[in-house]
Amino acid sequence: MSEIKDKLKDVVANAMIPEVEAYLEDLHILLAEGKQSEDDELAMTEMESLLVELENVLAVIKEDKTEDSEYQRIYDYISENLESKEQ
Repeated sequence: MSEIKDKLKDVVANAMIPEVEAYLEDLHILLAEGKQSEDDELAMTEMESLLVELENVLAVIKEDKTEDSEYQRIYDYISENLESKEQ
């Protein structure tokens, strides 16, 4: 596996997916308590979609049928979003 695939797999599996799952768990708690807002419901839908997309990224890496340039593009996009979130 190329270095970029390893980096992408690591950031998706060890940073993005756990973060999305934790946020979804918080949203489900709000839902169970009946304290969710309309924005929370929209966020839940978006986070569930994002989780599916992240799992798809891992599946594509496993299949190993995509060019490294595409993995690099995805990795750069995720990295930029993580950096902007930290600021």
